[in-house]
Amino acid sequence: MTYLVADDLPAEPAGERFRRLLARGGILQIPGTHNGQASLQAKAAGFEAAYLSGAAMTASMGLPDLGIITVDEVCFFIRQVARASGLPVLVDGDTGYGEALNVMHMVRSFEDAGAAAVHIEDQLLPKKCGHLNDKKLADAHDMAAKVAAARKARRHLFIIARTDAAASEGMDGAVARARLYLDAGADAIFPEALTTAEMFREFASRVNAPLLANMTEFGRTPFFTAREFEQMGYRMVIWPVSSLRVANKAQEELYAAIRRDGGTHRMVDRMQTRAELYATIGYHDYEALDASIVKTVIPTAMPQVA
Repeated sequence: MTYLVADDLPAEPAGERFRRLLARGGILQIPGTHNGQASLQAKAAGFEAAYLSGAAMTASMGLPDLGIITVDEVCFFIRQVARASGLPVLVDGDTGYGEALNVMHMVRSFEDAGAAAVHIEDQLLPKKCGHLNDKKLADAHDMAAKVAAARKARRHLFIIARTDAAASEGMDGAVARARLYLDAGADAIFPEALTTAEMFREFASRVNAPLLANMTEFGRTPFFTAREFEQMGYRMVIWPVSSLRVANKAQEELYAAIRRDGGTHRMVDRMQTRAELYATIGYHDYEALDASIVKTVIPTAMPQVA
């Protein structure tokens, strides 16, 4: 896809394309894609939607995931992932960047940038990764007001309400919050940091809505496959930071090798080749597009001296 050409971009709103993927049944697998290149590779692997993690975006900027990234910074990531791949993108909206009016601004900004869906969580700032301890929860009705604001502002964006309540309020608290958020207008629910298959199954049995599961590494959730989440009653699964973790580890090893060996010669077999890179980003398609538009004009006569 050459995203500079309007005809190459999907005409249907991103949120509608996301809904269509969910409507066909099964479980929608949504890998984290922390930049445009990652989204192209995910698409080439056969994925039909992409995820932008707040933790991955902030980490790629050298920042912690504490809710300090801004709406405009997130929109920069949305634009590159949505334009590069053309995939419908689910975006981590943290706590909504403020209260109800801020949430409405976030929704419109994300839609304008090309997002298909967003999830908003019921933590207080400074927020934490959902798999860390001592998270502070917002009042459930305050969170419901944010969901209602998002619903009022959206044109097509799919709205997922995330609750981090299971760790501190138990399953009953998480379920009660989920039902309140659905009543406020959420399209789906994301129960964060469930720790057993039994918890995943119980939540699904008590909440009548499309559910999203988070399969992050090094967290509180055991490893489950997409198929296992589907059997537990979930319609979406994300692997939020996996691409960034792999890329960062490879870069760490590269820099160590340069310092150790004085060059990259022992790492070349680990690299994406120039040909592979150009194929991924469609380099030659851009060249052909440019050649079709900008043609050399050959003068037909010498200029005359006045």
